[in-house]
Amino acid sequence: MLDARRRMSGTIVSLPGDATLRSQCIRIGLSIGSSFVCIERLPGGTIVVETNRQEIALGNALAKTIGVALEQRT
Repeated sequence: MLDARRRMSGTIVSLPGDATLRSQCIRIGLSIGSSFVCIERLPGGTIVVETNRQEIALGNALAKTIGVALEQRT
């Protein structure tokens, strides 16, 4: 997910392998097949995404472990 830039959209294709992190992702609304839009990139690597009309801030370490398929910018 770290490759996502502002206003880019995509789909989540994989979640962290660790069971605890995976369940936390699902709890906050991130699951395989979910669509998202990158709202903002903050200093320090934090990325803010919107999925299901909810904005979620992800730290650099967690964002690294989430695999995504990015769509082309329009």
